[in-house]
Amino acid sequence: MFEQRHQQLLPQREFIRRLGWSVALGTGLILFSLSLGVAGYHYICGLAWIDAFLDAAMILSGMGPLSPIPTAAGKLFAGCYAIYCGIALIGTTGIIFAPVIHRALHKFHLEESEREN
Repeated sequence: MFEQRHQQLLPQREFIRRLGWSVALGTGLILFSLSLGVAGYHYICGLAWIDAFLDAAMILSGMGPLSPIPTAAGKLFAGCYAIYCGIALIGTTGIIFAPVIHRALHKFHLEESEREN
């Protein structure tokens, strides 16, 4: 997916396309995660749709839940969803920033190779 160390730097247009795909993939992961949380909070925890959305969004953003969860099944879901969201947040950040970090490192290595020659 990414160019190798010995290859030229990707043209700006191609880099922006790659970055767009990464943002789209990251956005899809966020929407999937939010949908999973809203459905779980609604069906398992018994929250109204708007409250389910609010709690899912708060957990996904790293803030924490707002509504009390009365059932054991709801608490198990909320705990598992919180752990999943932590991993999804790190993964999404990596997916979105990978092209930018790769480009910076690749440019650094190309400049380093030019200095050696």
